[in-house]
Amino acid sequence: MKTSALKTLIKESVREAIQEELKDILLEAVKTPKVITNQPTPVTENIVQSQIPPPQVMSAEDKRTAYRNILGDTGAALNSSNVQAFQPQAGMDVANGTLPAGEVDMSQIMGLMSK
Repeated sequence: MKTSALKTLIKESVREAIQEELKDILLEAVKTPKVITNQPTPVTENIVQSQIPPPQVMSAEDKRTAYRNILGDTGAALNSSNVQAFQPQAGMDVANGTLPAGEVDMSQIMGLMSK
């Protein structure tokens, strides 16, 4: 195995592990119940933390209904005539596939490939 292939494999593995850890940390932070009090409480008072129910899994039909309710009349009125035309920037030849001069970082390319 070439060193460049091994390096790429290690980078991908480390990136995946870090993403999983960050996801776990964020989920734990969101799920942790927090109690906010505006007044100082006496020492003899018992503090009761409220339990937040776990999020419910929605079916596909429930999701469609929720999005339909969120969009309301706007969603019904949208169609392909609302799409704006694409105007490419100067210096690019769309027909021949020429891109403007510049450099792309390898991390950007790896980020696109891992998705």
